[in-house]
Amino acid sequence: MDLALAASLAALALIDSTSFGTLLIPVWLLLAPGRVRAGRMLVYLGTIVVFYFLVGMAIVLGATTFIDDIGALLNTRPASWVQLFIGVGLFALSFRFDSKKRTKEGGRLSRWRERALGIDADAKDAAEGGTSTRASVLPLAGLALTAASIEVATMLPYLAAIGMVASAGLGAGPTTLTMAGYCLVMVLPALVLLAARLAARNAIEPLLVKINDWMVKHAASTTGWVLGIVGFLVARDAAVRLDLLEFALRL
Repeated sequence: MDLALAASLAALALIDSTSFGTLLIPVWLLLAPGRVRAGRMLVYLGTIVVFYFLVGMAIVLGATTFIDDIGALLNTRPASWVQLFIGVGLFALSFRFDSKKRTKEGGRLSRWRERALGIDADAKDAAEGGTSTRASVLPLAGLALTAASIEVATMLPYLAAIGMVASAGLGAGPTTLTMAGYCLVMVLPALVLLAARLAARNAIEPLLVKINDWMVKHAASTTGWVLGIVGFLVARDAAVRLDLLEFALRL
């Protein structure tokens, strides 16, 4: 792998590191009061890494094996109609996202966050004189899988990186290492924030609050714009291949 490809992949991975699942949720978890257990945060981030690695490898292997068949299938009229409906649906869905709308689930979510991170268990241990009560890490793993599953199709830098790796012809070993490294870089900022939170909570907390507030304030509107733009482009591409634009101009 040459230096240009490595630099491009690193840049794309850093862009992906600012997504909902790789940054906003970790920041939200790190804002929990009390002592944050590093092991539980690593469960969340590790689940994200493993999920994206497996998805990326599956796409890379599938792209190199079935690329001709996939291309032929996508060029059929039924596939174009499906693409058109998906694009229109995404465009319509984009209007449902509005950052000005506020939800009233903050208290419930905060309590769930504290239980998932084991903070409730810590308080209970102290009240009971040190008796150990460990909460399950499954909620954090489930949260990571849910977030990654929802946003994987919209991670355009990741999909672009997969295309670059697939077309580079690196071989099985280098491809595996490259995808693993990419996924680790995706969670690198979150790992840095975790280390800072553990080492200097009072110093890092104002920064975490600012990051959280900004992303929460703009997350819904940004999602709406992304869905709208992607939906328009997807629908337009399908309409061109179906000759619908030419038909409309004749009316």
